[in-house]
Amino acid sequence: MTSEDTRQDSRYEAVCSRDARFDGVFFFAVSTTGIYCRPSCPAITPKRQNVSFYRTAAAAQSGGFRACRRCRPDAVPGSAEWNARADVVGRAMRLIGDGIVDREGVAGLAHRLGYSARQVQRQLNAELGAGPIALARAQRGHTARVLLQTTTMQTAEVAFAAGFASVRQFNDTIREIYAATPSELRSARPGRASRFGSVAPGAAAGVPLRLAYRGPYASTEVFDHLGSRALAGIEELVGVRGSRVYRRTLRLPGGPGIAEVGEQPGAGGWLECRLHLTDLRDLTTATQRMRRLFDLDADPCAVAERLRTDPALAPLVAARPGLRAPGSADPHELAVRAVLGEGLPLQEGRQLGDALVAAYGEPLPAPSGGLTHLFPQAETLAGLEPATARRATLRTLAAALAAGAVTLDPGADRDETERQLLALPGIGPWAAGYIRMRALGDPDVYLAEDGAARADAEGWRPWRTYAMHHLWAGPLRRWTPK
Repeated sequence: MTSEDTRQDSRYEAVCSRDARFDGVFFFAVSTTGIYCRPSCPAITPKRQNVSFYRTAAAAQSGGFRACRRCRPDAVPGSAEWNARADVVGRAMRLIGDGIVDREGVAGLAHRLGYSARQVQRQLNAELGAGPIALARAQRGHTARVLLQTTTMQTAEVAFAAGFASVRQFNDTIREIYAATPSELRSARPGRASRFGSVAPGAAAGVPLRLAYRGPYASTEVFDHLGSRALAGIEELVGVRGSRVYRRTLRLPGGPGIAEVGEQPGAGGWLECRLHLTDLRDLTTATQRMRRLFDLDADPCAVAERLRTDPALAPLVAARPGLRAPGSADPHELAVRAVLGEGLPLQEGRQLGDALVAAYGEPLPAPSGGLTHLFPQAETLAGLEPATARRATLRTLAAALAAGAVTLDPGADRDETERQLLALPGIGPWAAGYIRMRALGDPDVYLAEDGAARADAEGWRPWRTYAMHHLWAGPLRRWTPK
């Protein structure tokens, strides 16, 4: 038996046990029904000879299969593999998820990766069974389904908001993916309502979403982390612990937006989210940014399996199952905040951030609750007077971001970006590592405490970022990140 046969058999075992840990890691298709599903699909398990496996939903669709209406395989969390991998396929998947193909085409994707369009196409097809256009098309189909089932927009409006070039292309794609017309898909919308409405009186209803995750999710710790660092005017945490809503502003390609995410401890595999967008074409981008902020594509079982082999970490992992490593909703904002608060107590760093937003933030067209501003743009901060060493470093970083000398998009080469950051005057290993950890979502960053590296840290690979969060949250913590 070959290694591929063994892998296929392991996947079939996951399907037989309806193991939700593998939702989003792979998909299976059934030749006798013509549908593809997530591994945890509750339908009767098909015979092994009728099953084939795919790395992505796009590959299953390219194979001629339609999405299962029962398990909705397009609504699974993303694979943690794409966050961990630093090669061109991993970087491409992160960029496609952010909507780069819809905004800049395959040529734009290839340019950001530093490869030719033909090379990118070949590598994605060889490994995933689908190229960038097919992957982006599957994503557009999911966005369209969400809009059809959660808004009252006209069909033509949904088509263009989801990124389709024409209504005909939209209709053909929906029929191919879901074996239904847009009208039939809309009539089959789930009969549910979000558990929270708009927090700010008079605000528009927004687009309600369920942001799926796998395994346990330590929502209390994540919301505590974000709430303790929330900057006035940019973020707020409202409600009482256990039923809080995190709200923040977003700078998006089509205009400002506001995201609201509910805490929901112990919920059934998702966080409820509501997005208020100036331009609905930003739905995919905004969704992915919130997924990165809340680290929803992580594989907590794989993380725990590795970290609990360390006697020092095992009790911390057991005490906080599903602890996540929050990313960022705006990489430029995170980088500025890392430099602004480096070496300071959390509260002092937060006060400096509040002052920066008040002085240089961009006011929203209309305030929403406590949200009043977008975080200052790098171009604005590049003009700061260097009155202090910290301010000079901030200006240097902002100028590099504005000029494109430092790239923090989802598909950035993490090693190269860290080298670019370290080359800037005033930015040291801790700040560069923290930016890599959160702005670039690297799951394997170790930040030496007080400059002293731990000998056992190498054993935490490839999940050193999560080890750091367990140490920061543990009872013996000596310092916390900004």
